[in-house]
Amino acid sequence: MAVNLATIESVTKVYGTRALLDGVSLGVSEGDRIGVVGRNGDGKTTLIRMLAKLEEPDSGRITWSGGLQLAVLTQHDSLDPKATIRHEVIADRADHEWLGDARIRDIIQGLFGGLDLPGFADGLDTVIGPLSGGERRRIALAKLLLGEWDLIVLDEPTNHLDVEGIAWLAKHLQARRSGLVCVTHDRWFLDQVCTRMWDVQRGEVREYEGGYSDYVFARAERSRIQATEEQKRQNLARKELAWLRRGAPARTSKPRYRIEAANALIADVPEPRDKSELMKFANARLGRTVFDLEDVTVKAGEKLLLEQLTWQLGPGDRIGLLGVNGAGKTSLLRAMQAAYATDGDVQPAGGVIKVGKTVRLAYLSQEVAELDPTTRVLQAVEQVRGRVDLGKGREMSAGQLCEQFGFGKDKQWTPVGDLSGGERRRLQLLRLLMDEPNVLFLDEPTNDLDIETLNQLEDVLDGWPGSMVVISHDRFFIERTTDTAYALLGDRRMRMLPNGVDEYLERRTAMAEAAAAAAAAQVPAAVETAGLSAGDLRAAKKEMQKLERQIAKLDQQESKLHAQLAEHAADFSKVAELDAQLRKVREEKEELEMGWLELAEQV
Repeated sequence: MAVNLATIESVTKVYGTRALLDGVSLGVSEGDRIGVVGRNGDGKTTLIRMLAKLEEPDSGRITWSGGLQLAVLTQHDSLDPKATIRHEVIADRADHEWLGDARIRDIIQGLFGGLDLPGFADGLDTVIGPLSGGERRRIALAKLLLGEWDLIVLDEPTNHLDVEGIAWLAKHLQARRSGLVCVTHDRWFLDQVCTRMWDVQRGEVREYEGGYSDYVFARAERSRIQATEEQKRQNLARKELAWLRRGAPARTSKPRYRIEAANALIADVPEPRDKSELMKFANARLGRTVFDLEDVTVKAGEKLLLEQLTWQLGPGDRIGLLGVNGAGKTSLLRAMQAAYATDGDVQPAGGVIKVGKTVRLAYLSQEVAELDPTTRVLQAVEQVRGRVDLGKGREMSAGQLCEQFGFGKDKQWTPVGDLSGGERRRLQLLRLLMDEPNVLFLDEPTNDLDIETLNQLEDVLDGWPGSMVVISHDRFFIERTTDTAYALLGDRRMRMLPNGVDEYLERRTAMAEAAAAAAAAQVPAAVETAGLSAGDLRAAKKEMQKLERQIAKLDQQESKLHAQLAEHAADFSKVAELDAQLRKVREEKEELEMGWLELAEQV
């Protein structure tokens, strides 16, 4: 029988006059992997903060099992800015100690892309203070995962991770025995990791078995049976259900709900996108030429990112752009935007970018544009346009589109300065769409958006007739909104991916294996350079193994001495004797470690 780790009983939490959580009762058991979903502001983070002992409920109680080992990743880390990554993550352990631990190697390689921490100037010895928020967050996540915990609570763990990092994290959490409660808007991640879902809505929390796909099935079935949800919400659930059933094959891995009932629900629901119809609209709005790139070279400063790229973005193309960080995805879009904004006068470092005469480009960058904080939400949208044509006969007023993006009638009169980061991101998207572009560049559009807003954005983009390029680490969003995937793999080329994200991950794995094989092949050459013969190399490795055994024995002695010091803490003469022995062991250990490092440099 599974051990109960935490119990939430009749918990209520009120902010101002609003009850975020009203009489909620839940439980977390050993082995549970729970995903928490709901709109921004509905109480997801508050719920997990109380579960993680960071906030107190106004009423009710939360109990934890005795001796519970609990770890939490919040939106703001508590890392020491003066410390190095080595100090925070591996506690200043010597290289031979942590490199000999396969678990530590896997976590560092999975989160940082290599044991030498590529992207960090001084590797493990990089000081944390000057690093970006995303880099600090990866460090905090690595530090957490290296511990042994009964319960792990994660708030948006996939933020600032690329597609590979997210895939690695999902696999790692699947293999852990710890209980897990996780807030994330990454639906692919929820499907891969979670066995239960908590849906936080209007003060209540509803539980569902399975991952995100199972949750969508159950929510749509519940909506059909009870008929209590408003029509718009019901239609969105049905449309997403149709995508899940007809899109990429059988996304749900645990079909706990009757497939017959699901098929009945979507019997009269059309495909999410009518591609041929949208292509007709796109051709009418854009003509034959959108963006043509001929032998284009893209640089970031002196760094060469792309070389002699010939590529065409045609009318109605919906492109997902994948790639490692720093491969040039954002730089490519900026080069195309610069050519558009200057009527072709500004060109990249090499080659030519031709822009169609009818192109109206909207570019959503990763930075949120600042607006006058006193401007109301509806006013900010109406400043662009009062009504918008979304294609296929769909026309909406500024107020209607605001409502579709979660800004109800009351919220539409909220000053921009009072909006959260996610709400400002939504407003930025709204203003772009109100300008009726026919080409969209979306650079990480899912940042700070909750799942319901993502569903609504996807619904808008389904019928949007134009060309689109999406950069995103959100695998579900890429697969849902685009038709073709391309990859920048860091070798200055662009490749089409017929099998989408799966092919991208396969290519990246193959590249890593090839790099490892090449490095191994260079070892003999390195040995010759160091002046070591094959016999000397074997002797050096044998000596290193001998030193490792001696260091391990000294580690055991050190642990025993620490235990004896604690046992005889009140006996001052005994403490002095043990302390002298401990200093001697440490000196001997340091001497052996220096010898090991000298040999390591030779081999």
